[in-house]
Amino acid sequence: MSANQQPPTPQPPPLHRPDLRAWGLLLGSFALLMLGYFTLPLRALGDDHPLLSWVLFAAVLTLLTGLLLARIVDSMRGTGRHPGVWLAFLICFSLTVFAGTYYVLADHPGEFHGLVTRLDALYFTVVTMATIGYGDITAAGQGPRLVVLLQIAYNFVFLAAAAGALSRTVRSGMEVRAHRAEDDPPPGHRLGHGHGHGGGRGGGSHPGPGQGRRSRGLLRGRKHYEDGGGHGSGGHEGGGHGRGRHEDGGHGSSRHEDD
Repeated sequence: MSANQQPPTPQPPPLHRPDLRAWGLLLGSFALLMLGYFTLPLRALGDDHPLLSWVLFAAVLTLLTGLLLARIVDSMRGTGRHPGVWLAFLICFSLTVFAGTYYVLADHPGEFHGLVTRLDALYFTVVTMATIGYGDITAAGQGPRLVVLLQIAYNFVFLAAAAGALSRTVRSGMEVRAHRAEDDPPPGHRLGHGHGHGGGRGGGSHPGPGQGRRSRGLLRGRKHYEDGGGHGSGGHEGGGHGRGRHEDGGHGSSRHEDD
């Protein structure tokens, strides 16, 4: 490296920004999920195919459980791509599966009291998950009560763990962004570039013609500073003048004034 060439200034790491594309994909997936829930002919299963309905419900719930556990592990280990987005989508998907099941079961007379529409089923699912229990919709049949018990157990074991992992993921991302924002140097900040008022220029620690004069001036400047009468300029110790990253001002001729 030449005498007048400065080493590159280290750049701060880029701030960790939320992936807007991933969260936009989540919103789009949720919109498609709601569209399918409110438009698909769910009651085509029901009483016409009771065995197929229960097998399909068990298969989808098992698949969701495996996906939730995998994403919870990814969130705890910090691996995988966008575990928070996946957890949020799987939680919504699980609630939609239970709501669809309640809607199908309500097609049979006497199974539910107060559950008529798909919105009623979704409302009852959310109320059951929140353990509020207003009592305006009740499960009267054995099949609906079995599904309610499964949902309560599913909420306590899997959805609660998924919600906790999602909360930790979001909080961890916010803390990382806050710490990196605090460590980011202010605009225009430069490290290790002191400026003096002398006629010489520092270029590092390479010896030069003025090394002897600079050393003698440095010793006299230190002694004078200890006596209380010396001063230095540009952040260089003992009156050394120049420009560079090193404390003693680099090589070149230096000027020192003694009282």
